[in-house]
Amino acid sequence: MKVLLRQNVKKLGIIGDLVDVKPGYARNYLLPQGLAIAPTAANLKIVEAERQRHLEELAKMREELEAKATLVKGKEITISARANAEGHLYGSIGPAQIEAALANENIFIDAKYIDLDHPIRQLDKYDVQIQFTPEITATIHIWVLPSQDSDKARALDPDAEDATEAGDDQTEEASTVEDQPSDDV
Repeated sequence: MKVLLRQNVKKLGIIGDLVDVKPGYARNYLLPQGLAIAPTAANLKIVEAERQRHLEELAKMREELEAKATLVKGKEITISARANAEGHLYGSIGPAQIEAALANENIFIDAKYIDLDHPIRQLDKYDVQIQFTPEITATIHIWVLPSQDSDKARALDPDAEDATEAGDDQTEEASTVEDQPSDDV
């Protein structure tokens, strides 16, 4: 099914492109979200006007984005997260957490510009690409370090993980006893 894009769609095309997509993708996502319309002559004129307006706005924003890219380029950010002894995080770090860490450094960047292939789940140093536009990119370095909470817990009680596992076993046994029907009737 051919559709005319009204907005830039990542990995599909830019405003004004006539693209061929599967009918379900067009019906269920592109058309209801207003990202694309049917390719008629009237719609083509509308989209061309939108494309010109978008290009004008893009030219204005380009300078701002280039300034942000030079400000961010090579910046090192430290994020603390809870982790186990092997360095695996109990959660993960995604674009929202990176956006918050940058905001703490008085650098305000929207999370949609942060290009992570997969969430960070390990303690280490990561190079993260920030892609403002296909032409304007910057790389930041993120250090993921264990939080003070996980360090203190390990220092105070190194057998805490073993005790937690034993507590889980006792809880399971107690719930099984409670789940059995009683003969008091």
